Amino acid sequence: MGADGFPDLSRLLAPRSVAIVGASERPRSVGCDTLRNLAEHSDFDGEIFPVNPGRDRVLGLRAYPGMSALPGPVDVAVLCLPAEAVIAALRDCAAAGTGFAVVFTSGFGETGAEGRATEAGMAAIARESGMRIYGPNSPGLSNINRRLGLTFSPVFKDDRLGGGIGLVTQGGGLGRAFIQASERGIGTGLWCSTGNEADLTMADFVHHMVGDPDIRVIALLAEGFRDGPRFLRAARAAARAGKPVVAMKVGKSDYGVAATRSHTAALAGSAAVTSALFRQHGIVEVDDLDELIDTAALFERAGIAPRRGICVYSFSGGTAALAADMVGNAGLTLSDLAPDTRAGLRALAPSYAAVENPVDLTTQVFTQDTLNHDCLSLVARDPSTDVVLLPIPADYGPITDRAAEDMAALGPDSPALLLPVWMSGHRARGYAKLNEAGLAPFRSLGKAVAALGRLIWRGDWQLSEAEAPALPDFPPGDLDEAQAKAALATLGLTVPEGRVVAGADAAQRAAREIGFPVVLKALVPGLLHKTEAGAVAIGLADAEALAAAWETMAAALARQGHGLDRALVERMEQGPGVEVMAGLHRDPVFGPVVSFGLGGVMVEALGDVSHRAAPFGRAEARAMIDEIRGRALLGPLRGRPGADLDALTDLLVTVAALGA
Repeated sequence: MGADGFPDLSRLLAPRSVAIVGASERPRSVGCDTLRNLAEHSDFDGEIFPVNPGRDRVLGLRAYPGMSALPGPVDVAVLCLPAEAVIAALRDCAAAGTGFAVVFTSGFGETGAEGRATEAGMAAIARESGMRIYGPNSPGLSNINRRLGLTFSPVFKDDRLGGGIGLVTQGGGLGRAFIQASERGIGTGLWCSTGNEADLTMADFVHHMVGDPDIRVIALLAEGFRDGPRFLRAARAAARAGKPVVAMKVGKSDYGVAATRSHTAALAGSAAVTSALFRQHGIVEVDDLDELIDTAALFERAGIAPRRGICVYSFSGGTAALAADMVGNAGLTLSDLAPDTRAGLRALAPSYAAVENPVDLTTQVFTQDTLNHDCLSLVARDPSTDVVLLPIPADYGPITDRAAEDMAALGPDSPALLLPVWMSGHRARGYAKLNEAGLAPFRSLGKAVAALGRLIWRGDWQLSEAEAPALPDFPPGDLDEAQAKAALATLGLTVPEGRVVAGADAAQRAAREIGFPVVLKALVPGLLHKTEAGAVAIGLADAEALAAAWETMAAALARQGHGLDRALVERMEQGPGVEVMAGLHRDPVFGPVVSFGLGGVMVEALGDVSHRAAPFGRAEARAMIDEIRGRALLGPLRGRPGADLDALTDLLVTVAALGA
């Protein structure tokens, strides 16, 4: 384990020796396909040790009866065994000094309590021996950049196109679909599919890819997170290294959560909290597999850089208008072409062409061979244009072939990012030409604009680092409202003036000291929702109103089996002002999380809440405030002064520090 708490995975992802436990010659068996993938379809020049007690040789390689018979420890042991044999095999691997064990087999944590107990046994073997375990319920891993497959997939031999995308998944099918985007010219350099994560988790592989010089963008397909805070640490490492992370989280609906539990037994968590914490850590979230592929490919080409101006460029007026609509509806900005650019376009294009942005060259490109090349060169060099969106509505044979060649020729030297969109279902030579040139076209305008919006968002995003300020010790154990407010006051937070009382007469004395109007709140252990229980009375203007409220409250609580032994009398805070909520809870996946929104019934009625993992600094706190839909209510409104946003920012930072 490194000083940063993450393991060195180099022996797993680029081993020098591999044992295949359960190696076989039986066609279409896991043991046979795995051995063939390593021995025949990988460029692996290390040592391969088939382990099979019933054979002397497997596929021409010397076989060994068990791990203890090997000439020495191996970097990786791949277990191709039924579930009931896995634990004993892991013990044998650990005893033989194996570095990593890869477990394909399913039938563990995803099946229920007994399976989870078996996985806990796997984790114990890892802790006690130092051997790390990958899986179970995993299809293995593919280091395509190194032509290494530790997988039973019968189609690994077709994984030929590497690249700068690192892919981390928990399931195999969607990961395989991503890999097969190589047919579109989108290559994946490294794919790790972690399965049930009895030991190694997604966070470990994200962290490894941060330090892998071959990987430029990290794509995630997550069903849940075994250790949310550790995953966020890996995400912060990626942000510091300038490596974009693009993620698709499944298990957002009740149906999806149930499906993930039966698949990899992942901890799905709250979708709202997960999405908010993704944004906090610069993770670009997408909604489906096509978006994951398109967005990751775009980041691989473009990296992370601030971008603003978009020029829509086409030879179809309707297509140009559609693209401009989509750009505007997405809140993105069309560039204002420079006078020199417009003059150059007018000199080249027919008089009826549109040269203001969107640019429409019309069908004149069908008859003027160099028109597209010359005009595209001008637009790509326009000083206010960062991205040229190039929708191609249909295949026009040699016309679109030539347009693709123009883009390919200009692409490497283009100051602006060229984004072709091939909208036709007919995949022609022009489409292939764009793929070959590393300009894999989007297949719809909607996907292209969505990916472009995410690219622009990530280019603007900045990592906000925060150290938790030192705070006084907070009292341990459960606190009632009065005790909690007293403790919060020691942290510098302003709380209403109040007194704890033990009867109606004491309540009246306290109210006279504080000054009417007052609020009366019952202090009943375990009673969380006071309003519903009749345990709150507000706006009590005098002693008679307070006495009546005490009697009514005592009767309401008695009907529920509670006594009114203690209560809190507080000053009634009066306007002007806007009620807001700042809450802290321990999320079961990510740990301490701060939530902010409009207060009172508005929180539950509107669900207008922002979230952040604690701790964080003032910049993140201010972003939380600005993020809610009701933000306008905190500003000046119809003669009413705006809220004290600096004080609100300080409050959120303090609450976050308390969480840390």
